[in-house]
Amino acid sequence: MTDLKKYQGIIPAFYACYDGEGNVNPQAVRDLTRYFLDKGVTGVYVGGSSGECIYQSVAERKLVLENVMTEAKGRMTVIAHVACNNTADSRELAAHAQSLGVDAIAAIPPIYFKLPPYAIAQYWNDISDAAPDTDFIIYNIPQLAGVALTVPLLKEMLRNPRVIGVKNSSMPTQDIQMWKDEGAVVFNGPDEQLLAGLAMGADGGIGGTYGAMPELFIGMRREFLTGNLEKARQMQNEACRIIYKMCSAHGNMYAVIKEILRIQGGPDCGSVRLPLAPLTEADKAVAKEAADMIAAAVAAYC
Repeated sequence: MTDLKKYQGIIPAFYACYDGEGNVNPQAVRDLTRYFLDKGVTGVYVGGSSGECIYQSVAERKLVLENVMTEAKGRMTVIAHVACNNTADSRELAAHAQSLGVDAIAAIPPIYFKLPPYAIAQYWNDISDAAPDTDFIIYNIPQLAGVALTVPLLKEMLRNPRVIGVKNSSMPTQDIQMWKDEGAVVFNGPDEQLLAGLAMGADGGIGGTYGAMPELFIGMRREFLTGNLEKARQMQNEACRIIYKMCSAHGNMYAVIKEILRIQGGPDCGSVRLPLAPLTEADKAVAKEAADMIAAAVAAYC
């Protein structure tokens, strides 16, 4: 029986770490893992959108996860996103993740071709079958994947005893209530509405901006759980303002976050991989302003 407590709390989505030539940087991966351990988060979600998975090879994704697990195994929850746009590569990553001892694997649906629900279920079950001793989490992100999870599809997937939950990045928070009604563990995806997701019953959150301000999101969840909703709302509003600032740069948001980490004295994760837009010189001022906003919010609320 899975101990579901390990899926409760704040789980940053892990950032892609590159060296100056744009190659995966194993040392930076280990440094970032230790950084998150020191911040006291519940775990990390490796190889998702923040990890730029769609722009990495199977070998690179294995290398990243291996170095995360070198530091994290037994010390915090690790969820490995293993989906590729074909079943064979996805199964290879799933089996590899299980061999390393991750807590769970996760997968978006196949993208580009619009597949019927039964084909999506087959894809997910085929991936799960490659890691038969590992929990499986559905990643619902219809705005990017082009297909949305439905109650009938979730019911079909829950026939697989390894399927334990949903990482829900759809914008309607009512989706969280629907997945909870089916008995799934649910992670809130959109960082801008963690508080709303918790109010709808989310067990925790997996977020792409958590890594830049984990204290704020950990504190927000704590205030929600202790009933201090006004303070939690203020913290959510501050987090949203910071996210809007991050998104105001010319460069990709994850490039901004990596610069924020450097400003904060955190690990150097390099840039982002093309075709994601790197920082311009003017973007460094945006990152500095966002970093200052984070410092002020942490000082005021945490």
